[in-house]
Amino acid sequence: MKQREVPLGRGLLYNLYQRRLRRWLGTQELPRHVAMIVDGNRRWAKQRALESAAHGHRAGALKIHEFLTWCDDLGISVVTLYLLSADNVTSRPSEELAELQEIIGGLAEDLSHQGSWRVQHVGRTEGLPQPLVDALADAEARTANNTGLHINLAVGYGGRREIADAMRSILRSHVGGDVEELAELLTPDLIAEHLYTGGQPDPDLVIRTSGEQRMSDFMLWQSAHSEFYFVDALYPDLREVDFLRAIRDFARRERRFGS
Repeated sequence: MKQREVPLGRGLLYNLYQRRLRRWLGTQELPRHVAMIVDGNRRWAKQRALESAAHGHRAGALKIHEFLTWCDDLGISVVTLYLLSADNVTSRPSEELAELQEIIGGLAEDLSHQGSWRVQHVGRTEGLPQPLVDALADAEARTANNTGLHINLAVGYGGRREIADAMRSILRSHVGGDVEELAELLTPDLIAEHLYTGGQPDPDLVIRTSGEQRMSDFMLWQSAHSEFYFVDALYPDLREVDFLRAIRDFARRERRFGS
């Protein structure tokens, strides 16, 4: 399908507007960690009458490279991308799921060769095909010593499952210990240390595309004090100006943290 062309005048205005937004954001406090719920790939393919959802997932994978570059250019330190939930692994049609998993594996491989970026898998490998497990592990190992943008790929991820896994990890580390002693040690900070994202800052901003306004079991613990921003655009249609507006909205908010 032919891509819709943007009139020259409108393109110039967008460029001027984006530059103005970037200048303003350069004077503001920006999020350290941005989490993105990647949503709308299947609807994007359906709206264009494409043969399968895989076309939408491939378009979404291409957009991820752009999105991460936008984040890196602003100096954001950590980005978490929600690509495949634990529920998706058990509920998606098998053919679509296999294609999506192959696309994610290719994405992990590509990202691991992007200069100084560091890639980390967050989620369980249970139920994932071995080629995808290997691709995620290889990308993580290849970039382990990189110090640039930290990219979490949430694949086979579920927020409630993550909290349960953290509790199991804590219990295993106190095998043979006194239950009352463990109860005294059990604090929010200790639980946070045992999450998949242990040692990382919690997301300051969570963005979801496609107009949906729900969390879908994503970073339930870490997002306790996050700001949320919902974009109507389907993920492959996300523009840099949409992203900059989300960051501007964050910068304008007064974060109270319960005070």
